Amino acid sequence: MKRFLLLPLLTLSIASFADTDYTKGVFIINEDWYGHQNSTVNYLLPDEPSGEYWHYRVIQTENPGKELGCTNQFGAIWNDRFYFIAKQEKDPGATTCGGRITVADAKTMKILYQNTLIDPSGKQCDGRGFIGVDEHKGYISTNNGVWVFNLDDYTVDGMIEGTGNFSDEKNGNNPTGSLYYGQSGSMVLSDNRVFLAHQQAGIIVIDTSTDKVTATISMDVVAANAGVGSVVKAKDGSIWASVAKDTMGTGLTLPYLLRIDPSTLATEKVNIPDGIFSPSNSWYAWTPDTFCASAVTNTLYWSGGPNSWFSGKAVFRFDIATRTASKIIDLDADGENWKIYGCSMRIHPVSDEIYISLYHEFSIPTYITRRYDSDGTKIRDYSMIENYWFPSLPVFPQAQPPSGITNIDVDAKIEITVHGNNSLRVTGANGTTLEIFNIQGTLVRSRIIVDNDFIIAHNLPVGLYIARIGRTALKFKI
Repeated sequence: MKRFLLLPLLTLSIASFADTDYTKGVFIINEDWYGHQNSTVNYLLPDEPSGEYWHYRVIQTENPGKELGCTNQFGAIWNDRFYFIAKQEKDPGATTCGGRITVADAKTMKILYQNTLIDPSGKQCDGRGFIGVDEHKGYISTNNGVWVFNLDDYTVDGMIEGTGNFSDEKNGNNPTGSLYYGQSGSMVLSDNRVFLAHQQAGIIVIDTSTDKVTATISMDVVAANAGVGSVVKAKDGSIWASVAKDTMGTGLTLPYLLRIDPSTLATEKVNIPDGIFSPSNSWYAWTPDTFCASAVTNTLYWSGGPNSWFSGKAVFRFDIATRTASKIIDLDADGENWKIYGCSMRIHPVSDEIYISLYHEFSIPTYITRRYDSDGTKIRDYSMIENYWFPSLPVFPQAQPPSGITNIDVDAKIEITVHGNNSLRVTGANGTTLEIFNIQGTLVRSRIIVDNDFIIAHNLPVGLYIARIGRTALKFKI
């Protein structure tokens, strides 16, 4: 979100931290103070014995003279690289030009690449999100389409047809497109498909082997003229979408979730019970939303209230197995006048703890990060130096498959099973590599496993094969 505040600029120093270990804590990506400075990243070590929990502005600290772009809402770690996506390359009040795309080494936070453009033609194309597809390719979502990003040489290889914002049709061939119509937002990966939340179309399904749209799931299956908020992938592999009342970015919601089977694309409209607010959404000043999934239990989390944008005082948990929801955090009950800022809430993929950025009012530069257990019991508050951080997204080093920046311990309970006529199911193997050999012993497929419950389409001809992960193997016939 962009905030225009006519307040005195605070003088803030950048501390230098030698030999910082960036593999253990929590990154908080900040929009920062629009109109004054570019976006920033703070690094939290939540269990630091010395009590020196915060390392502020680590991009500037590790890269003197370099900064992120303007309103950087999204970041993700993929294969030892940290991908930051900003809406514009430079804040109007900043003296340093950053980039819409910034790639950093996730272990050192040293910048490896920056580009002020996403669309190579130079047309307006503001960044939204990123998802890693495989070792060589990722997707960048924008206000105008999803773009293929080559991870080997950091080139943009073009927009995926059918993901654009349809602005030519709406705006009379306006070459700049529309910032807030038909945006592409959050994305999740399931086997060789990416599920994209598209403001106008609903859920767009992209075949990652061809970079082609293969299906579109309209939110009309939920209600006439409904839109999507954002999309997440649950621990059991199912795809879930939050529901907006319309496609115009009003922030209004409907009391439903949409479940999508990632293999068959069958949908299920799931009611949100009375007394539970729906997941908040934001297309106007796009954010990734607080809608997220646990990697430990089969549950979803979100914040919501009577006003989708400015009533972030409650957090809800949804049990997928029982289809029940409950309020687990009520900031009003604390009596401390804290509110959740924007989309800044995520679940730790190992501890299952909740990290949330809290603030009082937009005009007050006081923020904290609060840590809860998965039941909503407060563990600790982490106070911060005063600044208009406007935090966006917590990112966990351990959270991003295939390996992020951590060493993977191969689970002794890895299982490989046949799933349908053309796919295998792999459980307990997140971050490892599946190899498929023909009966002659020739390697015919190799695929990184990017979830603890992962379905892979092998697309192999008739014959006998052996699928192997380490010492776990399965002989199967097609």
